[in-house]
Amino acid sequence: MKENELIPHLFKTEYRKIISVLCKLFGIANIAVAEDIVNDTFLLAAESWGSKGIPTNPTAWLYTVAKNKTKDSLRRDKVFSDKVSVKIKEDRKNIEEFEVDLTDQNIQDSQLKMIFAICSPLISVEAQIGLALRILCGFGIEEIAQAFLSNKDTINKRLYRAKEKLRKANIPVDLPPHAEISDRLQPVLRTIYLLYNEGYYSSTQNNILRKDLCYEAMRLTYLLIGCEETNIPATRALMALMCFHSSRFESRVSPEGKYLLYEEQNEADWDMDLIRKGDYFLNQAAQGHKASKYHYEAAIAYWHCRKEDSKEKWENILQLYNRLLQIEYSPVAALNRTLALSKARSKEIALTEALKINLDKSHLYHALLADLYKGISLEKHKEHLNTALKLAKSEADKEFLQAKIEQLN
Repeated sequence: MKENELIPHLFKTEYRKIISVLCKLFGIANIAVAEDIVNDTFLLAAESWGSKGIPTNPTAWLYTVAKNKTKDSLRRDKVFSDKVSVKIKEDRKNIEEFEVDLTDQNIQDSQLKMIFAICSPLISVEAQIGLALRILCGFGIEEIAQAFLSNKDTINKRLYRAKEKLRKANIPVDLPPHAEISDRLQPVLRTIYLLYNEGYYSSTQNNILRKDLCYEAMRLTYLLIGCEETNIPATRALMALMCFHSSRFESRVSPEGKYLLYEEQNEADWDMDLIRKGDYFLNQAAQGHKASKYHYEAAIAYWHCRKEDSKEKWENILQLYNRLLQIEYSPVAALNRTLALSKARSKEIALTEALKINLDKSHLYHALLADLYKGISLEKHKEHLNTALKLAKSEADKEFLQAKIEQLN
């Protein structure tokens, strides 16, 4: 791999590891110092490798430089040194002997604890996702801005405000006490779930970015599954949900980059390994006594990985949506339920339910109404397609709806 490709790759894979270890070591209050150390490390790599060539072991080189720069910060910055001096005294080490533990075990432990620190209720959900992308996933500011369909200045301000809140509150980088872990895990799972959705239902046309968002959400869930205290049924259900959805990732877009509806997807393009993993995690999730929203969504996704178009299949999906809406109502889930209702019962019954949902500003709502009116009212079918086109934001959605309108004309 060439230098101009290697450094961005290592930034994505190693940035998150080093910064998690430093934040665990020095506390979330010193996150800015940790970021400076890691950024300086990669800046030196770009300068040094460009003139001297890539070292034999680039990752080990980065770890060594990061350790040395940490010691430099302790020597140079008295305020920072005073804050962490207690830790040094506890370890009975002076600065020269002080070591940063970048072993695989400590890296994994640090990242797991950082998940809980970042998913603090003190900051907004958008800020949690942004920090997760930056600190836990190693995404650049431009990538985060693209994922949120925003700009670098807005993202920088959002992340700065979030880090300031965490710094002032001095949120501990640690697992919650055993008695609290179940409650504290819920916002963590929600953040990972929303991170995955940013990729799977993303409006961006950057297909590589969309996949990266999904795979990072799955990686973070694997971290939770690997810890006995966080490997609960809801965590396994979330992993099952992501496996099932990701198995159909490639089939959702044609080779020309056009969206494909579910019935247009080629089953041969589905990833059967991921479907089997989804089956495994869904079975593992069934070991608990309480079903979460992730259980029901995973079960719905399971049925979507069965291509047969039978009444039994859609009746099962309909009943699962009924239970999902009982434990956590959302207009989007209610909207998706009406599609299952149209398949299991009739379009007329589904239309009655769909018109009760307050999603008039959503292009997806009008696209579904257009589909339900097809064969019932051509005028209403056209009207809702045109409304959906006006409300659509991404170019891919606009092209998809425009093609449907042109077919009618």
